[in-house]
Amino acid sequence: MASALFLILCFTHFFLSSSQPLYLPLTHTLSQTQFNSTQHLLKSTTTRSARRFHHHHRRHNRQTNQVSLPLAPGSDYTLSFTLNSSPPQPVSLYMDTGSDLVWFPCSPFECILCEGKPNSTNPPPKIPKNASVSCDSRSCSAAHSSLSSANLCAISHCPLDSIEISECSSFSCPPFYYAYADGSFIAKLYKHSLSIPMSTPALVLRNFTFGCSHSSLGEPIGVAGFGRGLLSLPAQLSTFSPHLATQFSYCLVSHSFDQDRVRRPSPLILGPYDQKQKRFGDGAGGSVEYAYTSMLDNPKHPYFYSIGLAGVSVGKRVFPAPEILQGVDENGNGGIVVDSGTTFTMFPQGFYNSLVAQFDRRVGRVHERATRVEDETGLGPCYYYEKVVEVPAVTLHFAGNKSSVLLPRRNYFYEFVDGGDGAGRKRKKVGCWMLMNGGDEAEMSGGPGGILGNYQQQGFEVVYDLEKRRVGFARRQCALLWDSLNQR
Repeated sequence: MASALFLILCFTHFFLSSSQPLYLPLTHTLSQTQFNSTQHLLKSTTTRSARRFHHHHRRHNRQTNQVSLPLAPGSDYTLSFTLNSSPPQPVSLYMDTGSDLVWFPCSPFECILCEGKPNSTNPPPKIPKNASVSCDSRSCSAAHSSLSSANLCAISHCPLDSIEISECSSFSCPPFYYAYADGSFIAKLYKHSLSIPMSTPALVLRNFTFGCSHSSLGEPIGVAGFGRGLLSLPAQLSTFSPHLATQFSYCLVSHSFDQDRVRRPSPLILGPYDQKQKRFGDGAGGSVEYAYTSMLDNPKHPYFYSIGLAGVSVGKRVFPAPEILQGVDENGNGGIVVDSGTTFTMFPQGFYNSLVAQFDRRVGRVHERATRVEDETGLGPCYYYEKVVEVPAVTLHFAGNKSSVLLPRRNYFYEFVDGGDGAGRKRKKVGCWMLMNGGDEAEMSGGPGGILGNYQQQGFEVVYDLEKRRVGFARRQCALLWDSLNQR
């Protein structure tokens, strides 16, 4: 039951000169072909979430641009562009708030160790030869971890006398290397016209900068980075239509890995929209309350949307968060990253164990532990139950302004049926805690303290307010929100 989320952009009355936001439907589909059981799907998803989180703490001796990238199929969001070449060529990319570059495979393309991973339904596009980016551009420097233009142009064989007088514009930006948890790729930087496919007129992004990869290890599909960086999609939108780059938000329909729950689209909204419009989709017709918390700067990972966590409540008991979750230090350590590309929320081991112990005290005294299911899924604690299971409420308390978010039950406790699959097991109802152990805090040097994953973001409109430098959360009926926005 691998999941892929396909972003279809289909609006009829949008113009770049307009101050209107752009509403885009995120459509989630669950495939039955890759995973033969719920346990298999959950194990793959927990493994991917853990690898993605621990990638932020990997140390490399060589200087590379470390970014957060999707690792495998699961619950990812893809969006569609058209490369405006002759003829036009479609491109599908993962949406990722944890990275700040737009890149995709280009023809000819070789993907090593990509067996069993999803491939784009579109063939890799061919890039026009005149689309390369100059070695002395800001974009080239950004792709190479802010390496100086002089160094980059020297690598591109621009003569010394030309470097000294800054006349290397005819020399292309050299290839760059990206590494991530279970793969890597080499790409070159290009600038060309892309469009977001809508009905006439299309939103055309002229001179849009992107990476083009001809070889990758373990990654057959590209990424549209929404992070805080010069090459991210929001940053580049500011050049074409400034109001679209001041804010974006999404509202993920709660799916619980159930195909029947994802037939309605989830809205992605580029640009701010009127407060009166925010009343739609709240299920009551009244105003929507947003819990905002400030974005934190991270000097080592400036593209992250980091926030501070003050604590977590399990039932009536509040557990203060460790210092590593409350803020980001001068070395880039700490904070919580709000990430659309990681499925499950990750906390440091000691803090995580305290939350689990309290949860188990409330649930484990009544219900039998499903230890075999825990081994098969990578989740835990899990419990067998017969009719219903009562679980304590879980609330996130943010640092700074004392705002809080009460998680819906289904965002932290997943219920499904175990057995009855022909393996001789009796069918039993089982429920699992859906937050994950991020590992020993002592080993978290050089990265975030935790991640707020997209599974825990379901049923909320998550607002990235780039002007006021804050992230907001509001409970929503996301399918109704899409209906109301699309009717206006």
